[in-house]
Amino acid sequence: MNGENLSERDKKYLWHPLTQHQTAVARIGIVKAEGALFWDERGNSYIDGIASWYTAMYGHGNKHITKAISEQMSQLDFVMFSGFTHEPAVKLSEKLMAILPSNQAKIFFNDNGSTAVEAAIKMALQYHHNRNDIRDTLIAFEDGFHGDTFGAMSASGLSSYNGPFEDFLLKVKRIPVPQKENMEEVMAQLETILANEKCAAFVFEPLVQGAAGMKFHSAEGLDRLIEKCQEHDVLCIADEVMTGFGKTGKNFASDNLHNKPDILCLSKALTAGMFPLSITSCTQKVFDAFLSDEVAKGFFHAHTYSAHPLGCAAALAGLQLLNSSEILERRNYIASAHKTFVAKVENHPNVRNARSIGVILAIDLNLETERYGNLRDRLYNFFMARGVLLRPLGNAIYVLPPYVITNDQLQRIYEVIYELLDSL
Repeated sequence: MNGENLSERDKKYLWHPLTQHQTAVARIGIVKAEGALFWDERGNSYIDGIASWYTAMYGHGNKHITKAISEQMSQLDFVMFSGFTHEPAVKLSEKLMAILPSNQAKIFFNDNGSTAVEAAIKMALQYHHNRNDIRDTLIAFEDGFHGDTFGAMSASGLSSYNGPFEDFLLKVKRIPVPQKENMEEVMAQLETILANEKCAAFVFEPLVQGAAGMKFHSAEGLDRLIEKCQEHDVLCIADEVMTGFGKTGKNFASDNLHNKPDILCLSKALTAGMFPLSITSCTQKVFDAFLSDEVAKGFFHAHTYSAHPLGCAAALAGLQLLNSSEILERRNYIASAHKTFVAKVENHPNVRNARSIGVILAIDLNLETERYGNLRDRLYNFFMARGVLLRPLGNAIYVLPPYVITNDQLQRIYEVIYELLDSL
């Protein structure tokens, strides 16, 4: 090992995501993680207030999950999923079907959130193609985010990610998210789109738009949009990559809806950050559209690591924890603590809006800032200097901690946020 630290060695060869390397400061070298804590190479600790992009929900290094992966590794490390199957994949499908929305019937494996959405969009387009009904348009929310592959990016509405590629994307018509005050206007826009476009699918983040800044919208309004789309045989795709596995208070955000999506996308907390894996589930109706004596009507889409046995083992272990008494107690505590903190800060002069749902807390600061810029970086560095990892999204600060975070660690996050509010 040479004498340089991780940050210095990193700069030689590595290209980081979401980074302008011309102006970026050195990366922090992380050497250990446990529970809700990270440690860097200098021995400093940080509370992971966002579960590493809402992924490590059962805490870092969870021994129940690592043990399951280790045991699976010694039994069956990997086999391709085309032409083969295995116990972890079959068992995971059985366990998921027991908690997924009741209309879901089939599971397709991918390897990350973007590819889960990519598969869903291709399913929707081919669903209509196989029925000799060519449709070329997606419906999506303004400011949505669904990933960085081309189909997922097409459905996304954040120009900071999509700008250079907008001339190459799929055809998408956007509508505002539904709120009580704009519901009739949104419905009118949707009906106009349905009347004038060949719409294949409606792609949405249910109840919470994550990357947009944890923006919430109306469950009742979303129900009406889904109902109208399904009346026109427009497949409804719920991107639950962020919201899935307990974050909104229910197993899935779609559990808050009366009208269920035709297709559902899952990743992130699916494997608790232990292994790249994602799922695109669908109804029997969608699956049946691909059944034919014509081979070409099958869904010829694949990933090398689809249904990886180690990822499936991690997911199965996570599901054992999801609704355990210990994790349910922690989920309820976090949700209650968030509500208490919202009540404390919502009238602060530097707060424009404060809100929470389940274990998601979001605070919009009463100031304007670029999504990625100097002020946003100052906010990030303020938190890190005080031992708390939060990643502001523009003027939105959000907290989405691992379920295993301790009471003291959660209170420390609140203290640092309040300190920031008073310092602005």
